[in-house]
Amino acid sequence: MEKIRHLPNKIIYRNPAAAPAAGISLELKADFSRRLAAKAYNLYVWPDEGRAQLYPLAWEGLADGFDRCGCRLCLKEAGLYWYRFEAVSITNEVVAASDQYQLTCYEPDFVTPNWLGGGICYHIFVDRFCRVESDGEPYPNRMRSDWGGIPEYLPDQAGIVRNDDFFGGNLRGIISKLDYLQSLSVNCLYLSPIFRAASNHKYDTGDFRQIDPAFGTFEDFQQLAAEADKRGIRLLLDGVFSHTGDDSRYFNKYGNYSDLGAYQSPNSPYYQWYKFNHYPDDYDCWWGIKTLPEVDEDNLNYRDFICGEQGVVRYWLRNGAGGFRLDVADELTDGFLEALRRAVKSEKPDALLIGEVWEEASTKKAYGQRRHYFAGRQLDGVINYPFREAVINYLRSGDCAHLAQTVQQIWNNYPPPVHNCLMNAFASHDTQRLITALAGRQPAADKSVLAVTRLSEQEYARGKELVKIAACLQFFLPGFPCIYYGEEIGMEGYGDPFCRRCYPWGAEDQDLLAHYRTLGKIRRKADFLARADFRILYAEGGVFVFARTCGEKALVCAVNCGSEPVDLIMEEAFFDCFSGEEIAGILSITENNYKIAVGMTEKEVQQWAIVNNTKNG
Repeated sequence: MEKIRHLPNKIIYRNPAAAPAAGISLELKADFSRRLAAKAYNLYVWPDEGRAQLYPLAWEGLADGFDRCGCRLCLKEAGLYWYRFEAVSITNEVVAASDQYQLTCYEPDFVTPNWLGGGICYHIFVDRFCRVESDGEPYPNRMRSDWGGIPEYLPDQAGIVRNDDFFGGNLRGIISKLDYLQSLSVNCLYLSPIFRAASNHKYDTGDFRQIDPAFGTFEDFQQLAAEADKRGIRLLLDGVFSHTGDDSRYFNKYGNYSDLGAYQSPNSPYYQWYKFNHYPDDYDCWWGIKTLPEVDEDNLNYRDFICGEQGVVRYWLRNGAGGFRLDVADELTDGFLEALRRAVKSEKPDALLIGEVWEEASTKKAYGQRRHYFAGRQLDGVINYPFREAVINYLRSGDCAHLAQTVQQIWNNYPPPVHNCLMNAFASHDTQRLITALAGRQPAADKSVLAVTRLSEQEYARGKELVKIAACLQFFLPGFPCIYYGEEIGMEGYGDPFCRRCYPWGAEDQDLLAHYRTLGKIRRKADFLARADFRILYAEGGVFVFARTCGEKALVCAVNCGSEPVDLIMEEAFFDCFSGEEIAGILSITENNYKIAVGMTEKEVQQWAIVNNTKNG
């Protein structure tokens, strides 16, 4: 029998259940077994790596053989806190202690953009999406004519993978497909880096203020921003600020720029941006990759160049950008992130700032330091990698326990302003594609094998079923869905560079595409998601059911990855989003299937019950 009961996701035990703002009254309660015969019940609260403060608990009544005790407190400073409950005997011995729980306290004036609450993002790797004739001049690399061919993956004679083969995707190509994106209900377009760089991926920035000539011109960018705006679509640019390319205006290792680069002379205006251990060839670089020299984000000259009044981020916001996705955010210092946020929000208050953080972001440590992304002074949100891992694990295993735990912890531990700004993405230029992750074989990491490995017809059919279920979770769990280009039409591929193939225009899986379009329409119609609460209704085995509620409005998503059908029973009528029918009574969900219902009131949501079909005839 448990000795201390505390459920942080239940408002009866923690009010508010979500992360609190600094300065508000917080109520914490626990149930203590009466068998403990304790003299006193205490609560200990402490800041991360700080000293604990004791709060005596007041007895509030009986609860199923337990003493329910609680107290009120106020956390005055934003930051990460922990708490636990203890029962103390008459001899002052601790006779029972609870688990340790987390509180993420944020600045009371922390606000994030609300336009993504019911929105959808689409992620494009620019060189591989769509090619249209452009006035831009290709960068002096190799332009390929075999659209859809296998991206080059073998090292050259020097043992280096150059990433210098281009297929020709460009900004004008994206402009030509804006109507297509609108048909998916997209309202945010996240572009891989578009600034001048030597590679096809552009994470080796050569010039922060110039559109890469292989992608087009500055005028093309302005036209893309204007045409996207007409359709209610905002542009999210990839900000790569922890390093530059060695072939850049600032480092200029090969002399391809007219500026005096740091590699060329200590008298360069950019010399202090970099750390040279032995000039000029021994310098700090990102993950040991010599083509990516690291910059010192705390160098005031560099910080002003990026975040100043005439800096890079303000320049692109003034010219049509709607925000930034920050590459390797955990390698950017707190001071730099705070300066960058001030610049972004002062220039465009509703601009979005998303960080690439692979772990649970509220407790993230990087290089031995706790990070403070969500106190209210740095990020609006992060790429929700824990969500990705949990969903894929659920769909492959058929057990939703880890998924339920993950999404509930994120809801509890992340501040409410962050909930709508979590980028729920299943794939990117860094990871294998969704359908491959769900149904593909996992061969040895030999790229010559991965390059030619494809799903069998049976594997594709199975993967497609799972992708449809995954998309339902992606579109309606807290956060906003981010579709990696081609995910909606069944593109497959293993990791870099095979997840970067060209979009196969004219060879789309129309059935899968229709599914994504339907989900987009549902999400667009359910505009209350921007303000909706979240609650898990049922999570056992392969069945996962949750509700998003806001006052009288609600959306229920039920998925079944188990091997048996399940009945969802409800006393009142509801609207089935896929069939268009009003159904009362029993709604059956067959194995490997999904249902989405809307239009119920809060009272109706509470009337749901789950009955296993095999147990009830």
